[in-house]
Amino acid sequence: MAVGIRVKLPGITQEQFDKGHDHINRDRTPPKGLLFHASGPIDGGWGIIDFWESREDFDAFSGRIAEGMAAAGVEPQGPPDIKEFPVHEMIRG
Repeated sequence: MAVGIRVKLPGITQEQFDKGHDHINRDRTPPKGLLFHASGPIDGGWGIIDFWESREDFDAFSGRIAEGMAAAGVEPQGPPDIKEFPVHEMIRG
């Protein structure tokens, strides 16, 4: 069953996100199980909305996030706020 994952990264700017993303997923190829990814600025930081085939796929990938941010020298102003929600339907254009 697909899941939605909403992530808030406190204090992260676009420049920091891009720098971290270069270490996390340099070639921008979708990791196993990723259905959709989008990110953008939110109040107080950076937000991400992902849709994954399963929570297990997200969890398998998420270990790379902290490693990539650290490798890029990016330090969030607190832990990421991660919320999971069930996906009722997905409509693709």
